[in-house]
Amino acid sequence: MPVPTTPSWDPQQYLRFADQRTRPLRELLARVPEPQPHPAGSPARILDLGCGPGNSTAVLRERWPGARITGIDSSPEMLDTARTEGEPSADYLLADLREHDPAPARPDLIAANALLQWLPGHLDLLPRWIAALRPGGTLAFQVPGNFEAPSHTLLAELCRSPRWRDALGDLARTADVHRPEEYLAALAATGCTVDVWETTYSMLLTGPDPVLAWTKGTALRPALTRLPTPADREAFTAEYAALLREAYPAAPYGTVFPFRRIFAVATRT
Repeated sequence: MPVPTTPSWDPQQYLRFADQRTRPLRELLARVPEPQPHPAGSPARILDLGCGPGNSTAVLRERWPGARITGIDSSPEMLDTARTEGEPSADYLLADLREHDPAPARPDLIAANALLQWLPGHLDLLPRWIAALRPGGTLAFQVPGNFEAPSHTLLAELCRSPRWRDALGDLARTADVHRPEEYLAALAATGCTVDVWETTYSMLLTGPDPVLAWTKGTALRPALTRLPTPADREAFTAEYAALLREAYPAAPYGTVFPFRRIFAVATRT
């Protein structure tokens, strides 16, 4: 049986924490300027890269109700959910975002909510996305910056452990996420006006093994996709859950889960 090379996605698992996953996007969009008026009154054009199950697309629709919005993702499962439960008035496109060319759309805004960590070498994509914008258009993204947190380091160590390294050892790598100043330099080099910042959210999660439930929607997906049998997936998940319970102890009021994120807004002048 061939080894899966891309993770399978579970939209409902991802959406268990929809409010927490969407809050950074709302705070990102608060710093995005309004698009310049179009000739003949044509609507603003927005691309939602890595739209997932459409929660980010719905936020964009709230902010710009008259815009033409296209959500783009590489997961058929996510797009099916986006069309029915996310923002049904948007257009949706299945595409590999490393290859997709946004230039023909001439967007006013390219938004990417927690996408870039899944695209190795994404720093090289940013000038191409900036060049696709209309003059005055904006590229806005936020990316997780918590890959040195226990939620990720423990997962990497487990993938490298003797029991799992043959199947999962190659997954134990640091995500291709850069320091805020590196994003600033790359975007400023395109001639844009740039705003880059970072925030650490101290999220309070509730329920049994809540950090495990969070990672089942994101960071754990590659390992769950790769493991061949339900028994393997159950055993791996049980080991990981025990490590997370020690790293993130539960309190009577819930489990505190710190989460750092990096934000960037670059406007083409």
